[in-house]
Amino acid sequence: MDHNENNEVEAPEFPSLHISNHPVLLHKLSILRCESTSPRDYRNVLRELTLNLGYEATADFSLKKFEAKGPLCEFEGQKLSTDVSLVPIMRSGLGMVESMLELLPNAAVYHIGMYKNRGSILPVQYFNRLPKSTSCEVAIVLDPSISTSQTINATCSILKKWGAKSIKIVCAVVSKAGMDNLYKRHPDVQVYAAAIDDTITEDGLTSPGIGDSGDRLFSTPYELIGSCCEEKLPSSPKKVSVPAAKKARTDP
Repeated sequence: MDHNENNEVEAPEFPSLHISNHPVLLHKLSILRCESTSPRDYRNVLRELTLNLGYEATADFSLKKFEAKGPLCEFEGQKLSTDVSLVPIMRSGLGMVESMLELLPNAAVYHIGMYKNRGSILPVQYFNRLPKSTSCEVAIVLDPSISTSQTINATCSILKKWGAKSIKIVCAVVSKAGMDNLYKRHPDVQVYAAAIDDTITEDGLTSPGIGDSGDRLFSTPYELIGSCCEEKLPSSPKKVSVPAAKKARTDP
């Protein structure tokens, strides 16, 4: 892969992919990759990395001129005029929302929840807070890692059906196979990432990747997830006796 004048890694086979080669981002990414990184540090570094990638993802946003008075004189300023919606994919995308709101404090935030059953790479939608109608010009999808791209493909299809005019994805890493699948189905969707990895594990994780972001963000070991749901529930709810309310005292 080559580098362009904007310090991006060029991937000719994926024109919609923007890989930053900024030294600070590469430093932050290495911290996310480390197994020894604590959940607290993982959360902090992911926020910092998201903020930097967010600047790159918003470089082509529209501006509107306005007149204002400064401390010394009047001046002509510029303000963002693009209607933006942030769409974090739960759970892991939640770790990227705060920094994007620092960058775009007036953006709307709409959550989409996806999960995968064990042994399957197919996503299941369990939550969707998109309003019925929208004026969204750009929807920015937040997901730390794109591996098989099944989840991100489903999300892009949902957003297009919803009416988003343009879709961008901000992620820390993307797999080559995942990017290939995404580009085939949604060639118009722009992806901003810090790295592209070659391998996907049998569990559907990008390798070397950054691990399972949801587990690492919220300190929930994979083997414990769902354990409470696997316990057998009682066949019928237990009857609970509720004592009758005492009669209120009436003073003479």
